[in-house]
Amino acid sequence: MDSTQFDSFLRGDRISLADSKSTSLEYAQHLDSIDPLRRFRDEFLIPSKSDLKDPHPEAKPVLEQNDASDPCIYLCGNSLGLQPRRTRTLLNEELSIWATRGVTGHFNHPQSMPWVSASETVSVSMAKIVGALPSEVAVMGSLTENIHLLLASFYKPSGSRTKIVIEGKAFPSDHYAVESQISWHGLDPAKHLVCIHPKAGDGEYTISTAHILRTIDEHHDTAALLFLSGVQYYTGQAFDIKTITAHAQARGITVGWDFAHAVGNIPLELHEWGIDFAAWCTYKYLSSGPGGMAGIFVHDKHAAGGRHRLAGWWGHNPESRFKMDNNFVPTPGAAGYQVSNPSIMSLTALRASLSVFTETSMSSLRTKSVHLTNYLEHLLQTTFSSPTTPSPFKIITPGDPQQRGAQLSLLFGEGLMLPVYELLHSQGIVVDERKPNVIRVAPLPMYNTFEECWRFVQALKSALESVGEPKETEIKVYVAIV
Repeated sequence: MDSTQFDSFLRGDRISLADSKSTSLEYAQHLDSIDPLRRFRDEFLIPSKSDLKDPHPEAKPVLEQNDASDPCIYLCGNSLGLQPRRTRTLLNEELSIWATRGVTGHFNHPQSMPWVSASETVSVSMAKIVGALPSEVAVMGSLTENIHLLLASFYKPSGSRTKIVIEGKAFPSDHYAVESQISWHGLDPAKHLVCIHPKAGDGEYTISTAHILRTIDEHHDTAALLFLSGVQYYTGQAFDIKTITAHAQARGITVGWDFAHAVGNIPLELHEWGIDFAAWCTYKYLSSGPGGMAGIFVHDKHAAGGRHRLAGWWGHNPESRFKMDNNFVPTPGAAGYQVSNPSIMSLTALRASLSVFTETSMSSLRTKSVHLTNYLEHLLQTTFSSPTTPSPFKIITPGDPQQRGAQLSLLFGEGLMLPVYELLHSQGIVVDERKPNVIRVAPLPMYNTFEECWRFVQALKSALESVGEPKETEIKVYVAIV
């Protein structure tokens, strides 16, 4: 291993893409050889191509035969992360304790993880990932459920301040939650919901920070709440959380964030940035499993003052929770927003994943992530761009590494995306399609490699050659419908 290259990798220096060999398989393998995080790939279970075989393949296209025992190329951790190897072990331990201890496992736990306080331990690990104090984080429920609980506490329309400002293309569930909260207060979402859309001159697909700040200023005296996503699910754009938060709060607007695509993806400093509240899921970049337990953040500045919330008994102070006197005394901090006791199995799956994350840092993961995504972008541009032939797709994710996470969204010409997607899938390459025309590709630093990025681009090239030219080559803007 070249120690100079290794040190450069750790510093986050851009890998050399000007090298004439940078598009070769050998160069990708070289980058993997100097990757200081490569050992973490072995911590995850990677499906084989045979595992992914379609039970009804007769209607599916096939490019060429593959060794079915080969691992698939899984570039879809932004939708569902792969299973950590240690998850099964920890779940089996809890199943055994349930079988042998029954209800006493709540307090008498042979692994010193009594169920009654298990969420507190996991919250401490989670707080490190999001840059928060342990008291500011609670592991609980599911994402949209938590958004509702937090909006019930932080959205308080009064006087002229009644509006909620969101992205026009926020994830549909966020729209549903916000609109229903506005309606719950007897207000009309058509009048009290402000949607920020891409503006001509700022970009067709993304929203500039300047445009967001201008929108905040336009509604500074009527907006009660700003609720945005840290990383936009469709385009992969990462917003300037610190700047936007400070700007809105300076105008008296409460600020909340949906970090579903940000937690475990980009570095976060939620306490330092002073955001009011946030919610996120954990089954994407944090690999907690399908529908895994979610998390919330409530800044410590809201710990005092008896802020109203929709209460449940697990949010009651644990020192008196079992007195059963029906007098709710909230646990200080984010834990006071808990409603019900957590699913231990879901919590254990998250604990397994976080135990892997504690062996590295978000700074190191982000460094590798930037390298991986830059390299993938480089391969896509050099392979598919030429002076005479236009590219069959457009990368709608920002080119600036500081404005994106571990995702590139490829917008294809009309009628081209789905056949390409099916051909990729037939080769054991797992990516994410968003109808009608976008494929999202996400190389995650925990388990993806530079060689996988190279092999994906080669497979994409073969797929496009097999499909041929689309009927219409005009690239249009669409709102994702799935």
